[in-house]
Amino acid sequence: MRITDTSDLWWKTAVVYCLDVETFMDWNNDGTGDFPGLASRLDYLAELGVTCLWLMPFYPTPDRDDGYDVLDFYSVDSRLGSLGDLVEVIRTAKDRGMRVIADLVINHTSDQHPWFVSAKSDRNSPHRDYYVWRDEPPEQQGPPVFPDQETSNWEYDKKTKQYYQHIFYKHQPDLNVTNPVVRDEIAKIMGFWLELGLSGFRVDAVPFLLETDAVVGGDDALPDPHSYLRSLRAFLGRRSGDGVLLGEVNLPRDEQATYFGGAEGNELTMQFDFISMQKLYLGLARQDAAPLVEALTSRTGGSSDSQWANFVRNHDELTLDKLSDEERGEVFAAFGPEERMQVYGRGLVRRLPPMLQGDPRRIRMVYSLLFSLPGTPVLFYGEEIGMGENLEQEGRMAVRTPMQWNGGRNGGFSAAGADDLCSAVVEGGYGPQHVNVEQQRRDPDSLLSFVQTLVRHYRNAPEFGWGEFAVIDQPHASVLAHTLTWESDQVIALHNFGTESFEVPLPIAEADAHTRLSDLLTGESLPVEDGAASVTLGGYGYRWLRVVHEPDTTQY
Repeated sequence: MRITDTSDLWWKTAVVYCLDVETFMDWNNDGTGDFPGLASRLDYLAELGVTCLWLMPFYPTPDRDDGYDVLDFYSVDSRLGSLGDLVEVIRTAKDRGMRVIADLVINHTSDQHPWFVSAKSDRNSPHRDYYVWRDEPPEQQGPPVFPDQETSNWEYDKKTKQYYQHIFYKHQPDLNVTNPVVRDEIAKIMGFWLELGLSGFRVDAVPFLLETDAVVGGDDALPDPHSYLRSLRAFLGRRSGDGVLLGEVNLPRDEQATYFGGAEGNELTMQFDFISMQKLYLGLARQDAAPLVEALTSRTGGSSDSQWANFVRNHDELTLDKLSDEERGEVFAAFGPEERMQVYGRGLVRRLPPMLQGDPRRIRMVYSLLFSLPGTPVLFYGEEIGMGENLEQEGRMAVRTPMQWNGGRNGGFSAAGADDLCSAVVEGGYGPQHVNVEQQRRDPDSLLSFVQTLVRHYRNAPEFGWGEFAVIDQPHASVLAHTLTWESDQVIALHNFGTESFEVPLPIAEADAHTRLSDLLTGESLPVEDGAASVTLGGYGYRWLRVVHEPDTTQY
């Protein structure tokens, strides 16, 4: 029997769109995007087919780490607007059928946060144990997350003569989640934003949050760190019956399973699939589907309610840390051969279209693949129009450039002077004169129109979000053929990573004389004969095929 009410599991078939308010749309023309500007563009996002907005940090901040250095967890940075402006965005988004989630940054605070200012004022401060302190750094400590910026995970405080832990930057001291008062504060933060209408959170750097033994050590560590993650999920469930925790867990496959909570599914609701993303780029570099097949078939099991989040590009560096040195070298050579395109020795600061030399066939094949993989697709703002990067910007900021709305000044993002912009606009062939929303809205053959088509058919095919995944063995190394089966319905997705055209053989289970294939993207009908079909797939080609079992009407 088909499940008819899946509303409580809305994330299974969501289209997630990540944006930074600061770089999306500037309403008051001061050079910085704001919530009134975002509100003015919600109809565009609804038209695109977005069902879930993911907002990068919008909290008050010294802005030394693009907002991830938080000064106040209970407010909105004044540059972006007010709490009232945010609530208006949430309300309007819901009117357009979109939920809103936000970054939950609970690993650390800014060193200017009042808690830390108090903590380092005196060893007897009531906020001292909000953070992690030691007389001497441990002999064994992990490598810095940002090796080009930091040489240690510990920083000496001259006034109190102790070291504090900072897994990330020294201006981001780590919160001590072994302290029950801190855990209560985090619950209050979640509860506050849920009351204002958020539908959940993207949880930043989850493994670092739970590594309390490495941070605190000995008897002070949490006996079962995952019990804390379970408690966060339980709190979310009590306050919001259908809320989501979307976790950043960039770990090997065998370690990822525990973050879903196993068969009970009582920890993270969703996880980004970093492994498949990295193998996708390796496959693109080799024009071979095998690396991605390996990644997809290695996905860990768990609750049927848990979900993988698929992405091509995110707001950080395009990390390749789970590839071998040789594999990473292949991807660097193919898509980021210049030193300025690489960062931290492990990632790329590029967007997809420039990496693929602007080849529209290849670009569309990748986005077709994104929307047809088992799981939930996540778009980073500007992907839908094929924005490029600005390699003159430092590190990750290369891909965090202003949204390109039209071909005019600053791409229609702001009327402010160039020197007043929060980030420099992309220049050259991927600049606003050549890549913008206004032009592509008028062009039925544009990438924007193509992505809208993908979203529409993805939303009409619940098999992509709910279906059981299986690979169809192929004689062609560059072809990925897979099925997604949900109850009695099945779709087949075909993608060619190479330039050569093939006839792709497809066995069709339970086929009879009335079975056919219907191409979801073109409407073409393809025959099935003797339980099999043969489908032509061009170079960098893609097909979405529904298996149709039509009733036998001859008896009537």
